[in-house]
Amino acid sequence: MKDLDISETVFPTAEEDAGAAKRVPDTPQTRSPSYRLAYADKDFLLREELRPVRLQLELLKPELLQQEHGIEATIVIFGSTRIPEADKAAEDLRQAEEKLGQQPEDPELILAVRIARSIVTKVRYYDEARKLANLITRQSEDAGLGKMVVITGGGPGIMEAANRGAWDAGGESIGLNIVLPREQCPNRYITPELNFQFHYFAVRKMHFLMRAKALIAFPGGFGTLDELFETLTLIQTRKVKTVPVLLFGKEYWQKVINFEALVSEGTIDPADVRLFRYVETAEQAWAAITGFYQPTS
Repeated sequence: MKDLDISETVFPTAEEDAGAAKRVPDTPQTRSPSYRLAYADKDFLLREELRPVRLQLELLKPELLQQEHGIEATIVIFGSTRIPEADKAAEDLRQAEEKLGQQPEDPELILAVRIARSIVTKVRYYDEARKLANLITRQSEDAGLGKMVVITGGGPGIMEAANRGAWDAGGESIGLNIVLPREQCPNRYITPELNFQFHYFAVRKMHFLMRAKALIAFPGGFGTLDELFETLTLIQTRKVKTVPVLLFGKEYWQKVINFEALVSEGTIDPADVRLFRYVETAEQAWAAITGFYQPTS
């Protein structure tokens, strides 16, 4: 005799009803958009009035999938999309210099060469992001911190390096992509089942922090600054628990942001500059994270 599964619901599933809804006679009434099941009606879901529903769906989908994969702790790695690995940076510089050689007085080409040379000086950050993600993936459980999963914005540059480091170690990593006016393809090192796409920046940033045990910001532009300052603001105002915030490359960060000026102007408290610290190597960053969660007695 077959055992009774009392966990089964008496109601049909949404999938079963969606299938049944397709097996109806073709009449003017059944062809009307009003007859479609609401959850299966894309045109209805994309209406302006349904924005709150779409926000909720965008919050729930990555949350439920991460739960299903047993992901409880993440380490966030931010940084510029424009810092590639060394070979790519060297080739970009070569091409820029070649174009400048053909039109040596062109101000745009002069600037392009200057920028390409600057990027070449930053390729070490690609290597360090890759190394750090590898360390996190391989050593977090052995260090007694449990499974920590690297999470990035899913794009190229520093984000690619971090996902790549986890991939090198044979581990999972997460990518939180965002739909942009210009096409952006997720980097190929993200775990496919943990590669998400967002419409809303706000929901995406929330997912960065929901499981975050540390945040590492490599040199970057507007996006990196936005994510860094939002995190610092949330920690400062105690909207989230304190986690290690590590700025990779002291020279870069002190050049682009004068934190001490904010203190001297009275717009932040002197203690606020202790919400973060500078690091220069993957080993320093990993030591800062493990030291935060396992302080020496």
